[in-house]
Amino acid sequence: MQSVNLKVKNATVLTQDAQRRVLRNCDILVEGNRIAKIGKNLSERAEVELDCRNKLVMPGMINAHTHLAMVLLRSYADDMELKEWLEKAIWPIEAKLKKEDVYTGSLLGALEMIRSGTTCFADMYFFPEETKRACEKIGLRANLALTFFDFPMHGITAEDIFQMKPEKSELVDFSIGPHAIYTVGKENYIKAKEFAEKNGVKIQTHLAETRDEIFEAERKFGSRPVEYLDEIGVLSERLLAAHCVWLTKKEIGLLAKRNVNIVHCPVSNMKLSSGSAAPIPEMLGAGLNIALGTDGATSNNSLNMFETMKMCALLQKHSRWNPKVCTAQEVIDFATINGAKALGINAGSIEEEKLADFITLDLRAPNLSPVHGNLASLVVYAANPSNVCDVVVNGKILMEKGKIACIDEEKVVEEAQKQALELVSR
Repeated sequence: MQSVNLKVKNATVLTQDAQRRVLRNCDILVEGNRIAKIGKNLSERAEVELDCRNKLVMPGMINAHTHLAMVLLRSYADDMELKEWLEKAIWPIEAKLKKEDVYTGSLLGALEMIRSGTTCFADMYFFPEETKRACEKIGLRANLALTFFDFPMHGITAEDIFQMKPEKSELVDFSIGPHAIYTVGKENYIKAKEFAEKNGVKIQTHLAETRDEIFEAERKFGSRPVEYLDEIGVLSERLLAAHCVWLTKKEIGLLAKRNVNIVHCPVSNMKLSSGSAAPIPEMLGAGLNIALGTDGATSNNSLNMFETMKMCALLQKHSRWNPKVCTAQEVIDFATINGAKALGINAGSIEEEKLADFITLDLRAPNLSPVHGNLASLVVYAANPSNVCDVVVNGKILMEKGKIACIDEEKVVEEAQKQALELVSR
């Protein structure tokens, strides 16, 4: 074995492996960006050691649908339904966005995600090269969509997007992002599919989020949204379909047949009054891969995946009058291993040869005490961002004992406040 970069000692580990094992008094060795060895009382020394006695080590959470730089518009437009929110509040401001806004907003959002235990995210927003720059500065993993509409945004057309050849890095990959069926037509959806196939990348889109979207699709195409995308050949295992609230049994069957990845955003759906709870039990029953997302901080209004996990479970139990649906273990799966599967990355669990993306939680915190047997329940129903002690991404410590050393947090917050006020006054 080569020299070991990092050694985690004396940990309780929520592995999220195939058996969903919990390991106790365990050590983890990290070599480069991978988990090299897991076991008890490992003798190898490391450059850096984390004593995780009284801590829970778990995979970092994967936020599979967000709009990171929208943190600049947090609490700017609230208590509105989606159509009004987009057309009257969000799109007019976003038309004024500049590259520096997205960079600053992405840094702020990345800090929030690190502090709340997210180690990877899928993003749909403008100027993705600026979000990439922020991720590489701070060390966060991401999949960034080249997002487009049928109409130009910031002087960039859909055709410009299709000609792009973005360079991925060790931390950042790219995808193609047709916004939604009500902003992108058939021809450009098909071009997006062809772009994804040619470049071997994912497709991110919004799908079946509201009743209005359903009614408009039936009027315009004579089909419901999922049926329409299937008819034009867009549904596939490459697709990350965000929301999927308004689905029929037939549509669930189509999504399952095509191996589409679903990204459930329960907090955003409730806040924007999408009007229903996504049919999670039926999608699980059909064998669909379900991941979790916060959506943007303008429609949530945070990037807190702990809150998203809890709301995911509670919304399903409440709407179904059934406490047994959407268990804590299923929800943790959504936030970790399923998100990794959706993005096609070798992460989401703590196993040898997997990417070293993990977090630690303080089990001595009052809200996590006492500790009984079911750690999945403890994480989903009781944990919050204040419990996150350490964050490791790609084998590097981004936060240790609650401190982020790679960037001046205070300066980022000050700059974001300044940039946000300047943006809304343009």
